[in-house]
Amino acid sequence: MPAGRACPDPAQTADWLVEHLLGDLNNSADITLSEYEDVMGKDGLARIRKLVVTAWRTNPKGWAEKHLMEQLTKAEGSIDALIAVHAADLAPSGATHLVIARELERAGRPAEALEWAERGLRESDLDRGPDQHLVDFVCERYTRSGRPADVVVVRRDVLRRRRTPASYQDLRTAAHGADRWDEPERAQPLNVLRADSRPRKSLGPLGSVLVDALLDDGDNEAAWKAATGGYADRSRDTRPVDSLSVYLRLIGPLLTRTSDAAYEQLTELLLSVRACHQALGAHDTFTDYMASLRTTQKRKRKLMALLDGHGL
Repeated sequence: MPAGRACPDPAQTADWLVEHLLGDLNNSADITLSEYEDVMGKDGLARIRKLVVTAWRTNPKGWAEKHLMEQLTKAEGSIDALIAVHAADLAPSGATHLVIARELERAGRPAEALEWAERGLRESDLDRGPDQHLVDFVCERYTRSGRPADVVVVRRDVLRRRRTPASYQDLRTAAHGADRWDEPERAQPLNVLRADSRPRKSLGPLGSVLVDALLDDGDNEAAWKAATGGYADRSRDTRPVDSLSVYLRLIGPLLTRTSDAAYEQLTELLLSVRACHQALGAHDTFTDYMASLRTTQKRKRKLMALLDGHGL
């Protein structure tokens, strides 16, 4: 430091710095405490630590307090202290459990890492969890250690809580990996989706998830029955957009088939598609859609006759 310039008082500087970093208008993510090591000296850093620890203990859920504590513990190299900081404010999705698991794994403690990740699966909120990355983390570790059956258990539980096409696909992949994707095993997740095939506004068109799953399995006949006898038909008047998306997905596979049964199913679906467009006031859109379909399918004379007979 140049001669004649007074050295800043470590305690006063530490008080100002911590107060600034914890202030409502500050973004402490842009500042690291290590930048002030040379200026603060040993006494100043000790003061900073005392202030930060006190602030964090007073408000362990505060973002700035937690961020500064993470900086301190990482600089000190104490993995257990860092875990304690994260553990004081666990996200309901299990995402914080995953942060802890990754820190432990980087520290060469894989068994503890897996324990924290498994705990995250158990403790995650039913509505907001589990975090998908947490699920993948656990399943990857189970796979590495030769535990494919446990992967199936995790994926099955996720499907019960998060009924999406992706969850179904993940379960199917896991079951194939465990050599357990026979009809009884497949029936279980399909029944879960089938039980929720009624429309629920808060969760979206769950009936279409069943249709997606069956189509993804290549079970087009079952998908057609599920849609026309279930969710899509019941929701056609109240939720035409959702029903339309189901019908259009069902039509795709039928366009490649040439049997009389396929033509009849296709015609029935097109009548439902027309009804959805009518409910939406999109008559011109349906007219354009049918014109395109007729052009690509014009060689199928029986289909064309069926369409003509139904005014399509």
